[in-house]
Amino acid sequence: MVAGHIVVEPGDRDTYLAGCISVVRAARQANGCLDFAVSADPVEPGRVNVYERWQSRAAVEEFRGSGPSEELGAAISEVVVSEYEVVQVRNLS
Repeated sequence: MVAGHIVVEPGDRDTYLAGCISVVRAARQANGCLDFAVSADPVEPGRVNVYERWQSRAAVEEFRGSGPSEELGAAISEVVVSEYEVVQVRNLS
């Protein structure tokens, strides 16, 4: 699982998120992707939440490639994203 947030200029967040649509679509179609979301934080205007769930580390690495495009990468002022190895899952629904 990969989760955390990035920070962009508040006025640029909608443009940044629009630029992520193709990445989200590609990730969701990638081999081993269980879930992938990039979304606006409802409280902090420049924060973009990141959530990814993959079948394996190999699937993440295969998709990752070189990271965000140059344009998307230039808009980011801070990255607080971590990878987690989930040992056990309990369904809450």
